[in-house]
Amino acid sequence: MTVDAHKETLEFKAEVSQVLDLVIRSLYSNKEIFLRELISNASDAAEKLRFESLTDEQLLEDDPNLRVRVLVDKDAGTVTVSDNGIGINRQEMVDTIGSIASSGTRQFADALRAAQGAAEHGEAEKGQAAGEELIGQFGVGFYSSFIVAERVSVISRRAGLSAEHGVCWQSEGHGRYTLETIEKASRGTDVVLHLKEEEKEFLDPWRLRTIIGKFSDHIAMPVEMLKEDLGGDEDEEKQADKAPEFEQVNRGTALWMRNKAELSDDDYKAFYKHISHDFEEPLAWAHNRVEGTNEYTALLYLPKRAPWDMWDREQKHGVKLYVRRVFIMDEADKLMPHWLRFVKGVVDSDDLPLNVSREILQHDRKIDTIRGANTKRVLSLLESLAKDEPEKYQTFWNEFGRVLKEGPAEDFANRERIGGLLRFASTHNETDEQSVSLDAYIERMKDGQKDLYYITADSPAAARHSPHLEVFRKKGVEVLLLSDRVDEWLVSNLHEYQGKHLQSVTKGKLDLGDLADKEEQEKAEQAEKEHEDLLKRLKDSLGERIEAVRVSTRLVDSPACIVVGEHEMSANLARVLKAVGQETPSMKPTLEVNLDHPLVRRLEAESDQGRFDDLSLIVLDQATLAEGGQLDDPSAFVGRLNKLMMNMFMSGA
Repeated sequence: MTVDAHKETLEFKAEVSQVLDLVIRSLYSNKEIFLRELISNASDAAEKLRFESLTDEQLLEDDPNLRVRVLVDKDAGTVTVSDNGIGINRQEMVDTIGSIASSGTRQFADALRAAQGAAEHGEAEKGQAAGEELIGQFGVGFYSSFIVAERVSVISRRAGLSAEHGVCWQSEGHGRYTLETIEKASRGTDVVLHLKEEEKEFLDPWRLRTIIGKFSDHIAMPVEMLKEDLGGDEDEEKQADKAPEFEQVNRGTALWMRNKAELSDDDYKAFYKHISHDFEEPLAWAHNRVEGTNEYTALLYLPKRAPWDMWDREQKHGVKLYVRRVFIMDEADKLMPHWLRFVKGVVDSDDLPLNVSREILQHDRKIDTIRGANTKRVLSLLESLAKDEPEKYQTFWNEFGRVLKEGPAEDFANRERIGGLLRFASTHNETDEQSVSLDAYIERMKDGQKDLYYITADSPAAARHSPHLEVFRKKGVEVLLLSDRVDEWLVSNLHEYQGKHLQSVTKGKLDLGDLADKEEQEKAEQAEKEHEDLLKRLKDSLGERIEAVRVSTRLVDSPACIVVGEHEMSANLARVLKAVGQETPSMKPTLEVNLDHPLVRRLEAESDQGRFDDLSLIVLDQATLAEGGQLDDPSAFVGRLNKLMMNMFMSGA
């Protein structure tokens, strides 16, 4: 049957041309990785076909033995990476190869451009590493082909479709590509690289075999090359009379099923790069075989860097699921809790059915058991890092700490263990780096201190300079400084750790327990009675804006601060919720005043009710601003402040 050879020329989407240029320049010094990426993609395509054929054997057609082949044509100057996997159709060509990371292309280009800038300013190693890491994160490994090729052809047919549905994609990587409908008898995909003149070293079959051994030996799918290319014994005439023979050049055994004793660190690192498409090495990993009523193998990795889509709620995360070495699905999110969504790896079960689906995974007790064990395994891995390699753990925390803070809310059973892994900034250090553990805080607690004190704010600076910390600085009591948005969710679910209560310094009446100076307490109680008239005047003046006015035991240098009730929503949480468009209950804070402050003494002496009202509002607004809050009427505040200053100048004060 004759195929209508429909051919069209299309433009790459978004900033693909620019990204291609950046990819080529960033990876040029490590150009042999093109083969790793193409073999990895081919292996994935074959794995996907093996899974889909479980329910539709006809997809295998007359070629059930799945494999990847690397072919060299020295006369044509081409290297071809071929698979007999699932294949892709014309529209999929446009959607996948015609665009790069469609939801994040601009972000990718900007980040990669910054990495390239680092290289151009003398930080070549840093720029190279960042470039590779970003390319891995954004899943554009296919485009590494253009590092060595002046032209790339992708010829593919979807499994199960007739030959007339084949398609050929071609591009020189300069902004355009062509798509043409072709006849293709066999399913799968051939990626043909027309090598640049200066890259003809890759026409040497033994050079390619060395690269395969270096990067792709661990891939479970057989990778084959022609025996004659590798130096077969028969002469050319005899070889011409028989069908070409292929030789498997990788080990082709599922790495996770091999004995740990025979695996090197390099083996684990290479496999991680294969399954994650990350160009950086993993930070750490755990490899376990579980036997008994629920038998499975798990190989789990901690990446060095957070992926660009870590906070994309639509993006699926999870580990790869195999059943008896048969690939089932990518990103099996039910095998790992959401707060560990950064973990990469493989779980291979001996007991799950081969036709397992995402729906079945949601209700399978064996999956619950595996997820629970995986969680504990990752926690143990993190605990070992934190104890034995604190610098490496700090690297992990800087990338994934905000995700780990979701754990106490989502995983009650492991709340205490997660708490031990948390890190915070604190008044113990001058830096804003989150490096203080709760255990370290407890070791430094003052004699008589019962609670772990913390403050939440919208920035490290706002937390560190809050008036609420004044009495704690005076007494040398450490306070944790929490400024990530997720921190409000964290402290609303992690109420205590190691039997110590976590206490906000901005809520309720401050009770320092045995740390409090009895003489100061008695003085404050006496002051409350002696200045009862001032407190009443302030409440009457401020009216419904506040719940109450009281003498503060928190303040040393500031005139006033605002606090909320012990069980009320913090002012910072209210701001966070408003910022994301959620309604919050109306709250009236309590105003605490420092009777030793000159402004408060001046306020108490003011007899003119109008000026008293203005001063009262200024004190309240200043306290609100000091907590990082927003004023309902900033112009009114400025007007009152200007009026006060003019009165001072006119009176010569």
